[in-house]
Amino acid sequence: MDGLVQIRRRPGASETTPTDKVNRGGARVYVETFGCQMNEADSALIVGQLQRSGYQPVPRPDDADVILINTCAVREKAEERVYGRTSQLLAHRRHNPDLVIGVTGCMAEHLRDKLTTRAPHVQLVAGPDSYRRIGELVDRARAGERAIDVSLDKTETYTGLDGVSQDDGVSAFVTIQRGCDKFCTFCVVPYTRGRERGVAPREVLRQVRQSAAAGYREVVLLGQTVNSYRYEGVSFADLLRATAEIDGIERIRFTSPYPIDFSDAVIEALAHEPKLCPYVHLPVQSGSDRMLTAMKRGYSRGEFMRLVTKLRHAVPDIALSTDVMVGFCGETEADHAETLSLLQEVQFDSAFMFAYSDREITYASRKLVDDVPPEIKQRRLREVIERQEHYTRQSHDRRVGQIETVLINGPSKRNDCLVGRTGRFQNVLLPLDAGASGDLVARRITRSSGHSLDTR
Repeated sequence: MDGLVQIRRRPGASETTPTDKVNRGGARVYVETFGCQMNEADSALIVGQLQRSGYQPVPRPDDADVILINTCAVREKAEERVYGRTSQLLAHRRHNPDLVIGVTGCMAEHLRDKLTTRAPHVQLVAGPDSYRRIGELVDRARAGERAIDVSLDKTETYTGLDGVSQDDGVSAFVTIQRGCDKFCTFCVVPYTRGRERGVAPREVLRQVRQSAAAGYREVVLLGQTVNSYRYEGVSFADLLRATAEIDGIERIRFTSPYPIDFSDAVIEALAHEPKLCPYVHLPVQSGSDRMLTAMKRGYSRGEFMRLVTKLRHAVPDIALSTDVMVGFCGETEADHAETLSLLQEVQFDSAFMFAYSDREITYASRKLVDDVPPEIKQRRLREVIERQEHYTRQSHDRRVGQIETVLINGPSKRNDCLVGRTGRFQNVLLPLDAGASGDLVARRITRSSGHSLDTR
């Protein structure tokens, strides 16, 4: 076990930890999530573990005695949002002076002491491998101590611990792999989540069966490089087929695969297993071979394009999304032009696009120079977004007039309608009488926008 485990007592606190005097009964906890779907799954794990420890989950921070922010450290903007959010939450201490505010997840692991220095009102800091002990850490924080556990565990997969989801009850997140061995030069994940380790297939399938029994229609298999999964001879393709055999689950998705680990067996499963959604998120990061080498991605533009061709040949109607980073160390206008041309060549259905931000402890932070000025990063980002939005609109327009099978999520938070998703992971608006949450309904697409399809 590596890392840091500390229990810091506040001035005047007893040397003995009075956690046995902490009354858990009725104590309410609220968990707020920033970041990826892996964090959503981890938040459910935290809630489940705290519930088993005697705490009561609540849906709003106003009602909580303990507020935990589960965080992301992939980009600087996400960290700044967390600092701002913890400051906002201080207002709740006006009516609850004993309120405990804690930070969990990748930011907790990444920043450690810096977090409590900049945000001294944070009483609990727990990294992604500390959730088995989250009940004890909360107890200690409520007893007046500052509780910090950011130890990395080379074997922790949380086998046997079930999460308690607070979402729509339609899609279940099942983590099949934790950590990452890729060590891309820009990425902090191997340092915050540790080395790659897989969850035993029997445990994965147990969780999928449990999700089906609870009424979930869709399961999302999660891993930092999910398709590199292997456990005692069981490959990712094997696991996909076994998951598809479970009754009650109608749709299977997975995220995020790594391009060089995309096997022919997985492509074959996508082509022939009807429960597997015709959708793949395939992060490319850059269209420049020079930048891909600097990022240590392990593939060339040509190799990425050959994978795209194979996927589209095997699954002609497949939807592809991606991640694109602009402004990485040393990126020139020629490199940027290569990224724009790749977007034109592939025409992804959607993309997550962002400007590079230096992450402490990564190879890029230690060895490379963040030499692209902020204004140039932002200009390049605007150009990438503008180009991709054109292809996203085209992708949506092509669905108009077609009948799509839509999994209903529930009522929209913005409009007087229902929202759902197609198998290609496109958002759909439906009339209120179209069905109930969890229903799979066939609907004709009547119009489209840049962000959704409409069946009303």
